[in-house]
Amino acid sequence: MKTILIIEDNIDIRESCIEILELSGYTVLQADNGKSGFDLALKHKPDLILCDIMMPEMDGYGVLYLLNKNDETADIPFIFLTAKTDRIDFRKGMEMGADDYLTKPFDDMDLLHAVETRINKHLRQKTYHGSAFETLEKLTSATGKGMDELKALINGRKVKQLKKKQILYYEGDSLSGLYMILNGNIKTMKIAEDGRQFITGLYGPDDYIGLDTLLLEEAFAETAEAVEDTSLYLLPKDQVLNLLNKYPEISTQFIKILSNNIHEKEEQLLELAYHSVRKRLARVLLRLNKKVKQADQIIVSREELAALAGIAVETVSRTLTDFKFEGLLEKNGNQIQLLNTEKLVKMKN
Repeated sequence: MKTILIIEDNIDIRESCIEILELSGYTVLQADNGKSGFDLALKHKPDLILCDIMMPEMDGYGVLYLLNKNDETADIPFIFLTAKTDRIDFRKGMEMGADDYLTKPFDDMDLLHAVETRINKHLRQKTYHGSAFETLEKLTSATGKGMDELKALINGRKVKQLKKKQILYYEGDSLSGLYMILNGNIKTMKIAEDGRQFITGLYGPDDYIGLDTLLLEEAFAETAEAVEDTSLYLLPKDQVLNLLNKYPEISTQFIKILSNNIHEKEEQLLELAYHSVRKRLARVLLRLNKKVKQADQIIVSREELAALAGIAVETVSRTLTDFKFEGLLEKNGNQIQLLNTEKLVKMKN
């Protein structure tokens, strides 16, 4: 039986949530202020925490801050309950590591859906730790202290959650560390003054984001946005740089990743400059195909394809229809299945 801790100073809201959760089979702990709620979290290690923001003695931000500093509680899924709807408050909470946000008033199903979703995601993320370590072992042949420290660094970080279309960082934001994706997808993009987007990269599970910015020690040169619900780690800048300086074999492998990213961007620029629309779109589809786990199955919108290929959305639609007629692919909504990658590779300019 899962245990939920609710920290809420409004007795009516607190008792209503307790009733709903207990009827759904959860064990519920309660606190009417941030300080006592934090003490209960330390003592009982609940499976999930629901916490108001505006409370006496210690507000919700303070509770989350202290939980994140403690290794025994940093990984507990955390949902804010608040009447605040301002974007700045929302972003502050999510950047601090909150997993979700429920805005009052919410109904029974909103509460249960948020709780069940976050608990299930947390259980799945325990398996992601294992796959992340397997990826690191493939990344480098290092087996000594360097690998142990890198694993420890990842294992000690709380998983950060992004919802679809949520911004990870904006162009010009300061770098706080290196991001490693567990599941989901992130796109990086440059935004023109007229609002048009040009996608500079798509990143999926086990990919790293921000490596170039980390090494250059500059602000982000592009904006990053979640294409779908995404889980990732933030590896602190100073700790990553310390590892790279201490263990040359690890820094060499990260440089290889960076070099590969640069190579992909060079190919993208070459395509934009010299290739026809058909060949440009074919190359984009082939690049995306390399990144998917299920061979020849791509999930991408027309708008994203247009931003990747540097062409109009209408042109993407027409060209995909032509490719389908020619037997090169099948399309169902945002899902594209490549049927003849050889012909796409040999697409004439």
